[in-house]
Formats: sequence, C-alpha cells, structure tokens
Amino acid sequence: MKRLKGIGLAVVLLLGTVVGVATPANAAPVICETFGSTSIQSGRFIVMNNVWGASTPQCIDVNQAGGFTIQSAGHNNATNGAPAAYPAIYAGCHYGNCSTGSSLPMQANNAAFNNIRSSVSYTYPSSGTYNASYDLWFDPTPRTNGQNTGAEVMIWLNRQGPIQPSGSQVATVTLAGATWQVWFGNIGWNVISYVRTTTGTTLDFNINTFYTDAVNRGYAQRNWYLTSVQAGFEPWVGGAGLTLNNFTYTTTGGGGDTSPPTAPGSLTASGTTANSTNLSWSPSSDNT
Repeated sequence: MKRLKGIGLAVVLLLGTVVGVATPANAAPVICETFGSTSIQSGRFIVMNNVWGASTPQCIDVNQAGGFTIQSAGHNNATNGAPAAYPAIYAGCHYGNCSTGSSLPMQANNAAFNNIRSSVSYTYPSSGTYNASYDLWFDPTPRTNGQNTGAEVMIWLNRQGPIQPSGSQVATVTLAGATWQVWFGNIGWNVISYVRTTTGTTLDFNINTFYTDAVNRGYAQRNWYLTSVQAGFEPWVGGAGLTLNNFTYTTTGGGGDTSPPTAPGSLTASGTTANSTNLSWSPSSDNT
C-alpha cells in the first residue's frame, strides 16, 4: 500500500449493484498535492494522488465518473527500490479516509465476502517504468486507520521496466482467466503479488479468487478483515499518460465492527515493491 498506499468508485453499491463506471478523464478536479485526495460519486469512491516514495511532482486528473489520468509526473526512482507513488481509486478505508457504502472492513470468513467483485480498465502510455495493479489490504482487526499488518495482496496486470514485487517468485497459477506469477515477501506484513505473465488492460474478478489462493498457500488467514480495495499505478520513472478508465466495486453487504483500533506505533516503511529480493521496505505510518 502506499500513503494513502504501503510497498507495495462512484456507484450504486447495495445488493450487488455495480458501484462505479468511468468515462474519459474530466478537466476537474486536478490533484497535485502529495497526499491529496477527493471523493467521487457521493463519497462511494476516493481517488488519491499518494506520492509517498519520492519528492518529485505528480498531478492526476480525476474523472468524477470513476477514474483518473496521471496528467504529469517527474519521477525517476531507482528500479531496485520503491516506486514513487501509488495514485489510486478505492472503496473502503485508507488511513482513516473511508468511502461510503462499501461494507468494509469485512472479515474474510463472512459469507458476504464471497460476493465482493471488482473490475478495472487501464490505458498505458508508450514510455515509463511502472506497474498497473490492484492493492487489497487485510488486517487481523477491522482497522480503519493506520498500517494494515495482515496481508497485502497485489494484482499486477502490467509491468514495464526492470521492476519486480517484494520477495521472490514461489509459483505460477491460473486465476480469473489468466496466468500469474506468484511472489511472496514479508516486510512487517505478508505481501502476496500476482504478476500477469502477459499484459492485461482489464480485469473483472471476485476478490475471494485471489484471497483463497493466498490462504491456501499459508500467507493469509480467513479471520482477517478486508479493509480496502484499491486500483492504480506504481510509477518508478515517468508515469504521465497512465489512465485508469473505469473502476467498479460490488458487494451484498455484511460488514462488521468498523470502530478504529489503535494503530501500532512501531511500524516504519514506505512501499511494497522492489527489484531486489534482498531489499526490505514498506510504507511509513503516513502510508498504507
């Protein structure tokens, strides 16, 4: 996720109704603040700029219907370290900034968890070093603030340049109609990354599809809570032109206690992906 993501959806939500569909990016708002964010579709999705891993500038043009474009970016991070940012759209809670109507946090052993779906559509520029990825956050408690400490499940639809997830590759698996490399690392929490073996521009899937695989591998637990469903980009170099065209999130409800627990005070970090398997890092308490 990074700040407002750690590393490494405007809607009618209830009763299985699709939560958000986007059109090409509108002119406003444009967010250039490091951790600036805005809610769209009456608060059902939140879009964040989230430049947590660099001091270089970045601006995103938010589409009120449910997407965004990186309008400009000056990033030039080393590819064997953390990405510069994680601009993303999400449902749920991220460092106390919560969308409405998501039913999150939700325990993964709740029957309603089986019905959570999301979809995304991306457009990629011809240059830059980046990934296009989901970031699904799980915590042993129904956390609405601070760093999640259970599992971070990343789903990379595309990667460009010499970058790789945290940890090392442990398997290859077919899920949601595609083949994925499975990577695992621990940076204070488990990071399970699914890297598509061929470039993908769209994904429509049940959240439980990937989480069941992570649980079966012993990297996650059924009694942990899903706190947010995020989709965006991790740029290392450049990033201008990366576009999330549309994002959807659907659920039949079933969330539990959402009172915010006390965040652990000992965590420091700033991201979750890296080129070196010996490199250990993650988002700071300002990140998630």
